[in-house]
Amino acid sequence: MQRGSSNGWDADAWAGAPPVRIAPAGTAMKIKTVLVTGASGKLGRSLVPALLKAGYQVRATQFRTPVKVPGVRTVTGSISDPGFARRALAGADAVCHLATCKEDSENFFDVSIRGTFTLLDEARRRGGLKQFILASGDAALGIFFYPQPKPLDEGAPLAAYPGCYAFSKVMEEVMVGQYHIQYGLPSTILRISWIHGEDDLLAHMTLRPPDFGGPAWRDLARSARQKEMFRKKREAVGCLVHPDGRPFIRHIVGIADVVQSFLLALGNPAAVGQTFNIAGPEAFSYDALAAHIAGRLGVPVVKFTCREGHDFRINIGKARSVLGYDPRWDAARIADAGIAWRGAGGRRPPIRYRG
Repeated sequence: MQRGSSNGWDADAWAGAPPVRIAPAGTAMKIKTVLVTGASGKLGRSLVPALLKAGYQVRATQFRTPVKVPGVRTVTGSISDPGFARRALAGADAVCHLATCKEDSENFFDVSIRGTFTLLDEARRRGGLKQFILASGDAALGIFFYPQPKPLDEGAPLAAYPGCYAFSKVMEEVMVGQYHIQYGLPSTILRISWIHGEDDLLAHMTLRPPDFGGPAWRDLARSARQKEMFRKKREAVGCLVHPDGRPFIRHIVGIADVVQSFLLALGNPAAVGQTFNIAGPEAFSYDALAAHIAGRLGVPVVKFTCREGHDFRINIGKARSVLGYDPRWDAARIADAGIAWRGAGGRRPPIRYRG
């Protein structure tokens, strides 16, 4: 595709729906080459082809898993190594920093904290970088773990829940923000909700493996009926409820909408120095989603009481107004796409984490 054309990325190809047309990003800041870290991960596997289709040249870092996308130049090594960061950044106009660790206490510091610092400091030392985009996460706000009396906006305090991943996202955001303040490094933070693609949402909502995310249904099984479902390996859809019977409410995001947010932010002067919440069009209630999926699959709904955890919603008004972000993937549509994906013979790739 020629830069400056009216063609946009087919964000709805995942489910075979009509494409979402968006203007190609990056023209205002004349970004040509984009370095993508963590390119072999879930988000990277979708973002890299979209960047290529939008007309960017893409350089991808690879460490454990090879990046096999035609037209992408790869750089192998660890981003915590200053020499590697120097080679990876050479000639890059912008960075999409996706590399992270989940609950990996042995490696998260080198990858998420030392790696982010090394990349930022090399970009500062080298100079000339037009934009550094960080893929952060709403885990930095504590979401499910703490009471959230109102929708979480970009002004909500950073308050990681226990564990390595949420802590690392807080540290990454602070480092990126300080490099913008202290050194004028042009940066953008996309604070992304729990990303869903393929059949992730079905894997989360249904009782039989593969399991995805939490809380795990088996850990909440207390009644005889619940325990029997697992003992006899029966399929059902879980419905998470509070002790008073109210269904839980939470926010997620479809992977196509996340990719859309990167293309809108990349090269956009209005995005520099800003943080944007990136989530689906609305939060979902477990009872409504469970009933929808159960009806599609022809299986029962089983309620599970969770005595911990809190409802939360994400305010995406800033991304809508500043970036033109227009999420299309609500939970029901994500679930329907997952059912179609399974029906077409889709197979989940091996993953190193559940969420």
